[in-house]
Amino acid sequence: MVYQRRTPFEECKWRTAGRTTLPLEWSDEMAYVVGLTATDGCLFTGRRKINFKSEDRQLVETYLSVLGRANRVKKQRTRTDGVVYFTEFHDSKLYEWFRSVGLTPRKSLTLGAIDVPSAYLMPLARGLMDGDGSVLNFVHQPTLKVQPNYWYERLSVCFHSASRPHIDWLRERLLPIAGTRGYVETARREGRHDFFKLKYGKAATTLLLSAFYADPTAPRLLRKWEIWDAFVERHLTPLTDTIARIDASRRSGETVNTAAPGAAARKGLGVRFPPSAQ
Repeated sequence: MVYQRRTPFEECKWRTAGRTTLPLEWSDEMAYVVGLTATDGCLFTGRRKINFKSEDRQLVETYLSVLGRANRVKKQRTRTDGVVYFTEFHDSKLYEWFRSVGLTPRKSLTLGAIDVPSAYLMPLARGLMDGDGSVLNFVHQPTLKVQPNYWYERLSVCFHSASRPHIDWLRERLLPIAGTRGYVETARREGRHDFFKLKYGKAATTLLLSAFYADPTAPRLLRKWEIWDAFVERHLTPLTDTIARIDASRRSGETVNTAAPGAAARKGLGVRFPPSAQ
C-alpha cells in the first residue's frame, strides 16, 4: 500500500508545519545554505533528518528563511553552560540533494570537495565562513622595539575544518579570487583529530570579502558582516573623505595613510599615533 496525502500540505494546521520551498537546484541562496549545512549542519544517518545548530540565533533564523521553512528555533544549553540555537526537520528530498553535491552524515572528518559550479562558489564560501569561519580585524604593534609609535591594522578571514581534504579543495577553488592559497595552521590535539585553519592575509581577505558581500541583499551572518562593513567605512572611502581625514589629522598631530582609496586596504594600513595616544 502506498500512502497518499488527502489534505493538501498548505491546508494542514500543524503548529510547526513547514516544507522547503527553495528549489532543489544550484542558486545563490542554495549555495549559501549548502555552505552553512557543510559546517554547522548535520545529516542524521538513515533518518533523512537535517539539523542546523549555531551560537547565533539570527543565523538559524536565516537558514530557515532561505529554505522557506517555518520550523521552530529551539534553545539548548551546552556542557560549558553556554547557549546554542538549533532547528531540525525531516526532508528526504533536500537530504538526498545535499548528499548528491558532496555532503554526508558524520561529515566533520569526511567532508571533501563540494560539487558547486563556479558561478555559485562565492555564496557557498560565504556560507562556509558564516558557519565555521571567522573575520578578524584588530590593530597591533608589530615592531614595538624599533618603532614604538607604529601600529598596523590586521584584517583576515579564516575557514576551519577537521577535514584536511576539504581545506585543500577550498584553497584551490578560492585561488583565482584571492590570488593566493593562503596558509594552513594545524592544531594538534591529544586524543583527538587534528584541526585545520585556512587563513588569508589582508590583501586576499579584502578581495574575498568584497566578492562575498558583492550583493548587498544576500543573506549573511550580521555579526561577521559588520566587521567588514566597519572596515570599509574606515578605509575604502571616497577621496573627499580621505581629504577630510588628512585635514583632521593635521590639527591633531596624527599621521594617516594618504594612499588612493582602496590601496590602504589592499596593501595594509600603517598608522602612526602621536606619543600622547600611547
